[in-house]
Amino acid sequence: MAPPAALSIENIAVHFGGLVALSDMTFTVGEGEIVSLIGPNGAGKTTAFNVMTGFLNATHGAVSYHGKSLNGLKPHQIADLGLIRTFQRTSVFPNDTVHDNLLIGLHRQGRHGLLQAILGLPRARASEARLRQRAAELVEWVGLGRRAGDLAGSLSYGEQRLVGVALALAAEPSMLLLDEPVSGMNASETHTFVHLVRKIRDHGVTILLVEHDMPMVMSVSDRIVVLNYGRIIAEGPPEAIRNDPAVIEAYLGQGAKHA
Repeated sequence: MAPPAALSIENIAVHFGGLVALSDMTFTVGEGEIVSLIGPNGAGKTTAFNVMTGFLNATHGAVSYHGKSLNGLKPHQIADLGLIRTFQRTSVFPNDTVHDNLLIGLHRQGRHGLLQAILGLPRARASEARLRQRAAELVEWVGLGRRAGDLAGSLSYGEQRLVGVALALAAEPSMLLLDEPVSGMNASETHTFVHLVRKIRDHGVTILLVEHDMPMVMSVSDRIVVLNYGRIIAEGPPEAIRNDPAVIEAYLGQGAKHA
C-alpha cells in the first residue's frame, strides 16, 4: 500500500511569456519516501523546486503539503510548515568554525530577547547552552564531528555541502528538498552522502531531491520522476526508470553526459 501523500503537485504549469517551463506536472511524494526528480538540463527541475517552496508562483495548478495549500505562501511560511530546502550553491561563513556556522543558523530559534542576552540573564545563558549543544549534535550527526573546530572555508566542497544539510536539519524539517546535493562531490563523499540521506529518512523526514548523478539517484530512491521539456515522461521505481525507452531517448537525445 502506498504511503499517504506528504506533498501533492497537481497540474502545475509555469509560463515565462511564451516559454513553457512546466506543463501539467502532477505527482506526489509519500510520507517517508525518498523521491528523485531527474531530467536533462533545462527540463524544469529547479523551476519545480522553486514553485514547491514559494520562490516562484505557478501559472496554474496547486501544491499542497499534508493537505494544506501552499499556493500564494511565502518561502518562510512554507518553511514554518516543515518543508525545508537546500540550494545548489551552499553558502558558509568561511572565517567561522563549522560549529559556529551551525550556531549562527540556530540562533534564530533562541527564545531570549536581545536585552536578556546583553545582560547575561540566566534564561539567556541557558538558551545559549542549549543552542551550542544542538549545534554540536548536528555537526556530529552529518559526520563532521572531527572538523567541528575547523574554519568552514577550509572544508572541501563536499564537506561544505554537509554543513548546508546540517543547517537545513537545524530547522527541524518534516520534509527536506535537496537541490543537487552531491554536485561537486567525489565518489567517496557521494557514497557517504547516500548513507546520510537514508539516515535522515529513517528518522522520519520525507525527502525529495533533484540530482544529475544517476548512480546516486538509482541507489537511494524509492521512486523517480523524470521531466523532459517541462513534462513528466516517466515515473516509477529505479529499475523501471532505468529501462524506460522514453527516459533512455531523452538522455541520449539531450546529452547523456549530463546524466
